Amino acid sequence: MSSAPSRSNADPLDDALTAAVAALSARVVEIGASNPVVVIDGRSGAGKSSLARRLVAAWPGRGRVQMVALDDVYPGWDGLAAGADYARETILLPHARGLLGVWERWDWELDERAEAYAIDPSLPLVVEGSGLLTPEVARLADLTVWVEAPTDSRRTRALARDGETYRPHWDRWAAQEDAHLAAHDPAARAGLRVRLP
Repeated sequence: MSSAPSRSNADPLDDALTAAVAALSARVVEIGASNPVVVIDGRSGAGKSSLARRLVAAWPGRGRVQMVALDDVYPGWDGLAAGADYARETILLPHARGLLGVWERWDWELDERAEAYAIDPSLPLVVEGSGLLTPEVARLADLTVWVEAPTDSRRTRALARDGETYRPHWDRWAAQEDAHLAAHDPAARAGLRVRLP
């Protein structure tokens, strides 16, 4: 009897994420910088956070990698564009200029900024979130990524992750994503496109 896993136990999402991390890691190596910036955009539930976490865990270089998820930055349910602007100004621009960046986490319960975090410009940086990949941000990144997945899969993953908290805001958030797609065409700006099931 074989100890190899059967095909019926294969996880298409896991397989796709593994392949995407391999492709991203190869691009990071090609960049050849000690402190590259990777920007990952995509609609809610597409798999951006999972991809970013796996990339950081499998980073092809030595040392610490910084990661910021825009879910910690957006100023509430109407803050997609404002969150992306805030990340650009407080995280990505300072990093590009070789300066220490400082950003404050958004406290969703208190509806205000909370504790501060520093971004070291000498270290690699991965930033992920919906609405992030704009023309201005693309110029600040070494690698830009667009993650896409079918709407049903995205919705299932997003609601499994955030539960009933997110359900009443799904359409409201999707409308902001639609506006971002129409204004910035992030998929066309991406150096790498990742399709997840």
